[in-house]
Amino acid sequence: MPRTIGLMSGTSLDGVDAAWIETDGETVFATGPSVTIPYERKMRIDLRRALDIAGSMPADSMLLKSIVARMTDIHAEAVQEIGRPADLIGFHGQTILHKPEKRRTWQIGDAAGLAQRLGLPVVYDFRSADVAAGGQGAPLVPIFHAALARDLPKPLAILNIGGVANVTFLGPDGAILACDTGPGNGPLDDWAKRHTGEAFDKNGALALAGKPDPAVLERLLAHPYFARPAPKSLDRLSFNLAIGESGLDALSPADGAATLAAFTAGAVAATRLPATPLRWLVCGGGRHNPAIMAALRDALGVPVEAVETVGWDGDALEAQCFGFLAARVAAGLPISFPGTTGVKAPMTGGKIIHP
Repeated sequence: MPRTIGLMSGTSLDGVDAAWIETDGETVFATGPSVTIPYERKMRIDLRRALDIAGSMPADSMLLKSIVARMTDIHAEAVQEIGRPADLIGFHGQTILHKPEKRRTWQIGDAAGLAQRLGLPVVYDFRSADVAAGGQGAPLVPIFHAALARDLPKPLAILNIGGVANVTFLGPDGAILACDTGPGNGPLDDWAKRHTGEAFDKNGALALAGKPDPAVLERLLAHPYFARPAPKSLDRLSFNLAIGESGLDALSPADGAATLAAFTAGAVAATRLPATPLRWLVCGGGRHNPAIMAALRDALGVPVEAVETVGWDGDALEAQCFGFLAARVAAGLPISFPGTTGVKAPMTGGKIIHP
């Protein structure tokens, strides 16, 4: 049975997650160790710079070359720290631009260099085939969620809160629907960095000290994205203009943070699903923020729990997913679907490069 190591560096720009998983791309037979290697401050600054200028940045820019070289080192280190044999690597890369409406998505990284360093085949470029075919290219995790949740009561919603938040809806009839719900940690991270100097709102302390501003929140939730039906997806910076025009900057640091936490939750509640889930299971960094979790419980009115309550590892889940998807790519199985990315028919994707 294929043993894979999945690698994920997400929209929070905080580091690299790696996770070992044994799977044929349909059933998860075993999960194993996982590691996280945080990005150093200079790397986070450079990645944010690349994100801000990606639309005009040439592929051969010195900034990009420097980032990719460092990324290769960090991803190779993460695989080596796992310390278990693997047959295949699933390498997502770092998204710096996601504009599916322009049929463009850009995940940077040196898959060939990583394969050479590790002496293993590397699966990469998971999103571009879907986007080229008219899909949103995201989210890709729903088929993995469905495999993990095979025996759980449904309807069930699984919410991942990274820089952007996305939901997988699993129906009792086997239906899978997914989309990006709206902002995740991204705007709150930026706000915390600006007002406290910290990279994120640790333990929700800043947001818990304030109160959401109803008028600002109403303006934020009036964004046209929330009226669009699923499937739909976002770039990490999609709401920057709306946030800048909302009046948020007039609020105190604590009230601004509380408003952004409520915005994340309100965006989730505004997502139209086929039925009310029995419960929401939450993974990603956002589940560690008590202000976001409290806002979700208030907004959704049904049980909201971290995925650890069903025995999953919410910090490793996305990395495990790309190990799972790597096995699907190697087996020639589809990784995106009409109900998850809006593509017209189930799509294979990804590329494999050998050392």
